[in-house]
Amino acid sequence: MTRAQAHTEVHPFSDTRERVLQGLPVTERRLKLNGIATAVLEGGDGPPIVLLHGPGEYGAVWRPVITSLVATYRVVAPDLPGHGTTDPVGGELDTGRILGWLDDLIERTCTTTPALVGQVLGGCIAANFACDRGDRIRRLVLVNALGLAAFQPPPDFGLALSQYLAEPTEGTHDRLWSQCAFDYEVMCRRMGESWDRIKAYNVDRARTPALQETLPNLMKQFGLQPIPAEDLARIAVPVTLIWGRHHRPTPLSVAESASATFGWPLHVIEDAGDAAMEQPETFLDALHAALTSSRTGSHGRERLAGSPL
Repeated sequence: MTRAQAHTEVHPFSDTRERVLQGLPVTERRLKLNGIATAVLEGGDGPPIVLLHGPGEYGAVWRPVITSLVATYRVVAPDLPGHGTTDPVGGELDTGRILGWLDDLIERTCTTTPALVGQVLGGCIAANFACDRGDRIRRLVLVNALGLAAFQPPPDFGLALSQYLAEPTEGTHDRLWSQCAFDYEVMCRRMGESWDRIKAYNVDRARTPALQETLPNLMKQFGLQPIPAEDLARIAVPVTLIWGRHHRPTPLSVAESASATFGWPLHVIEDAGDAAMEQPETFLDALHAALTSSRTGSHGRERLAGSPL
């Protein structure tokens, strides 16, 4: 594996990126990780926590929860390869290249063993990493994660996703997110200008050749097929599942099955599809519980209401 180079590069921000980062209590630097120039957000002190975002997103999509997390943890939130302002993978994209990238990220940004939190595509990457290199992390949290079952989204979700990827506009973005969120209009009103910034940057990035080239390859390598059960059974660190009850791409039944099979505690977030976006306070409650739990694999399930803490 290529080790991270010992320099930081400067990368110019676009206006839409500046707006989505505005007010976040983080700094950004650009690191060469396993040969991939990567944008990384960092902030806070305390035990390190690495946040991996979902498909078509970027590190700042954790905006609704970052401010609270940096009060307790050292937060590391990269843009995945080909996403945000991270470069696409040059040459062949395979599982080993991406796991090596994550290994370098941990080496460069974490002075102690971190917790690894992955959402959707980031969750599948995190789970694969835990199977292969579990000694590099202290616990794993999977949020609406791919990789626990074959990706078989409902037809209307699949159509909205295809339309958005073919023609990223505000309209196709709204149609897609109407499928992702439990109540899209309520989420938009609650987030206000914050959501406007995120949406603008989502559409901006979806139009880039880097994302259009990388996302299908990442989904092929990580998102479409399940991780073999015998590999998941080898994960030695504590694993917790956090799931929006109404998450349509990967339904709650997938998480319930994994929880029953592997004994992983499951936190169900009510009134949510995307738990961190729609119910950030309740999501944080579940995440703090996962990061401080002493359980290592006992069966457990918790139902968390959609009301604030």
